[in-house]
Amino acid sequence: MDLGLRDKVVVITGSSSGIGAATAKKFGLEGAKVAVTYASGREAAERTAEKIRSHGAEAIAVHYDLTDDRSMDQAVHQIAETWGGIQVLVNNAVLWGDRGVMGLAFEDTDASGWRQTIRANLEGYYYTIQKVLPLMRTSGWGRIINISSELAEDGMAGGGAYTAAKAGLHGLTATLSKELGPAGILTNVVMPGWTMTEKALAIFPAEMIEKERENVPTRKHSAPEDIANLVVFLGSEANGNINGELIRVTGGK
Repeated sequence: MDLGLRDKVVVITGSSSGIGAATAKKFGLEGAKVAVTYASGREAAERTAEKIRSHGAEAIAVHYDLTDDRSMDQAVHQIAETWGGIQVLVNNAVLWGDRGVMGLAFEDTDASGWRQTIRANLEGYYYTIQKVLPLMRTSGWGRIINISSELAEDGMAGGGAYTAAKAGLHGLTATLSKELGPAGILTNVVMPGWTMTEKALAIFPAEMIEKERENVPTRKHSAPEDIANLVVFLGSEANGNINGELIRVTGGK
């Protein structure tokens, strides 16, 4: 199937590794021009971009900090200057909220850490979308995919700030789908469950991963490519009318 992505300009935030890198590579295989963004993993981002280029597509690595408005401005400007526009935005970058937030009971949550987590994972997405929208309107076509998490619906003890930020994306997406749909810009949410990224395999004990796997109806965790396949479809011309949806990739959990 031709997804109609050849020469479309695609930005995937947080794409030096994991789901973002898998998504960037798959967009590249469809002939898109791919901006691989990174906050600190420049070498990994450059490797991802080089992998895309090795398959004959265009790719650049661009610094992008989800917590810094100026960095986001510069990233969008650099990409637009390089290729003349942006048609697809995948908001994948994430800040887990390691400043006195994750793993604590709600009443013990540090206020500054809470604000930092909301600022990055919700306001950072809002700001990036707002900067990219004029370019999509000029193109008369656009696709926005916001990466959330199954935890936004299921909750997670000790993860109030993170889950609140991700749930906020659902309301934002519903509103944008109505505001932007008439302009040919479709906005959707993808909600991964447990996904076997390099980071997940490094952080979580094998016994925990196995225990969680047993709760999945398909008896397997998603690979980054499982998420990437859906994101690429939603970001393509093959997606003609899926708009404002929340789509889980959890194996049925």
